[in-house]
Amino acid sequence: MNNQRVTIPAQTASGMPYHRYTAFEPVTVPDRTWPDQKITHAPRWLSTDLRDGNQALIDPMSPSRKMKMFELLVKMGYKEIEVGFPAASQTDFDFVRQLVEEDRIPDDVRVSVLTQAREDLIARTVESLKGADKATVHLYNATAPLFQRVVFGVTEAECIAIATRGTEWVMKYAEQLLAGTDFGYQYSPEIFTQTPTDFALEVCERVSDVWQPEEGREIILNLPATVEMSTPNTYADQIEYFGRNLSRRAHSIISLHPHNDRGTAVAATELALMAGADRVEGCLFGHGERTGNVDLVTLGMNLFSQGIDPQVDFSEIDEIRRTVEYCTQLPVHPRHPWAGDLVYTAFSGSHQDAIKKGLEDLDRIAAEQGKPVGEVPWEAPYLPIDPKDVGRTYEAVIRVNSQSGKGGVAYVLKAEHSLDLPRRAQIEFSRVIQQHTDSQGGEVTPEAIWAIFRKEYLDREEPYSLVAFSSTTDQSGDDRQEVQLRVRGEEQTFTGMGNGPVAAFVDGMRQAGADIRVLDYAEHALSSGGDALAAAYVECEIAGEIVWGIGIHHNIVTASLRAVVCAANRARTTTIPAVPIAPVG
Repeated sequence: MNNQRVTIPAQTASGMPYHRYTAFEPVTVPDRTWPDQKITHAPRWLSTDLRDGNQALIDPMSPSRKMKMFELLVKMGYKEIEVGFPAASQTDFDFVRQLVEEDRIPDDVRVSVLTQAREDLIARTVESLKGADKATVHLYNATAPLFQRVVFGVTEAECIAIATRGTEWVMKYAEQLLAGTDFGYQYSPEIFTQTPTDFALEVCERVSDVWQPEEGREIILNLPATVEMSTPNTYADQIEYFGRNLSRRAHSIISLHPHNDRGTAVAATELALMAGADRVEGCLFGHGERTGNVDLVTLGMNLFSQGIDPQVDFSEIDEIRRTVEYCTQLPVHPRHPWAGDLVYTAFSGSHQDAIKKGLEDLDRIAAEQGKPVGEVPWEAPYLPIDPKDVGRTYEAVIRVNSQSGKGGVAYVLKAEHSLDLPRRAQIEFSRVIQQHTDSQGGEVTPEAIWAIFRKEYLDREEPYSLVAFSSTTDQSGDDRQEVQLRVRGEEQTFTGMGNGPVAAFVDGMRQAGADIRVLDYAEHALSSGGDALAAAYVECEIAGEIVWGIGIHHNIVTASLRAVVCAANRARTTTIPAVPIAPVG
């Protein structure tokens, strides 16, 4: 036994001024129950792409791009959409009016608008909604001690008064201006996660006292992680504590609005849903201030991958991505969960091989059950969902680079050209691709793979090229084959005998200078019908070298003989006779 000790390198101090920062103080919930809960259904969603997402863009959306985004959200199935901050921007006010006056809002969609707690701003905000069928005013004020002290200079009592007075103004102007509107109300204690939870709860209770939620008259209490300050479990604790202690819980919707400053907004949202939240606000692909809002695409697709209907349609994920990129003028990262260009792609050879086998197994299961593959429960290595379910194609699943192996190459050939290479032929051709990627670098496209395959197996005509052949079978069952070969441009004719056309051909090829022994043979049709192509694969030993040949033709015998000629042409040790050989027999 080797008793040599392993030395672990010691990490050293970073030198960064970490002492300037203090750990976040979480709320105490010793009897928390959320870790034992499961998410079993989709929450209510609100898209804030047109408000929080838009205000954080380098180049805010033009009216036409805003409309395109709104139409996308409606098409996907979002029923609550925050469409702007009309009191802060004439552009936003005009956009809300356009939606209303041009009857762009479907009957089952509720629009929401944001306002601060000032009377003039609230009046302007409510005015923007005149004529809307369903609308919500979303009022907020900052409740965190830092903002009370540094930004606004108010006490806790004054902070509560701002929220309650703002709620009264919302109700006043809604009564004056929105008589025919199904009107809703939402309140956010901004920077909820940095606000002592008991104080946030008190503010929301006082706001509810004014609004008086009851059956058919809900209040949305939106609890923003305006700046993400802690691990996701802490947000879940805050949400569970808030929900437990809220007096009108049955008529209150607890809404989440997480930002992604620590990179864990999705996890924080999912844990907070386990903790009892009802509703989520976010943006497609995580747009929004700083590091963005929580990503609605990732949240929805996470549910989908667990067998839960997200109640939003992501089936054309590429079209969704293209539209959002156009509207925001910002690209979606190629490795963005569920939607990036590379997320259903495998470059590693072992991954590609596993995916290939997994897809073949699904085909087998579907055939056994007499069902289409799309109706069989999904289970495939490295692919958490069927890419087809979001509008991707299997052709895009596997790409080939210098890290790829036989599985990826074989999959591309089978998917694109119906060529089912034997396992050892896969290994051989993967080495050919490896040589290409090692010398050229980068990714090899399916088109490039096919070009390399043709050059390597189908287009070689040196030193041998099959011109013509004829076969007869004698009484003993042996085949006699007369073959015309072009050897380095000079036609030669020879005759061979053997048990079958391939054996007879190999016998004759020996006379042409190719010392060939067939080790393995496979064939299959590439298509159906009277003029169907067939592929033949021949593994040969030629002067001690193992090499594969592949032939394709409408006639399977011709395909087989072409495969033998291919192997002879690919062998490094092929011997060519100096003089033509006359026919034998």
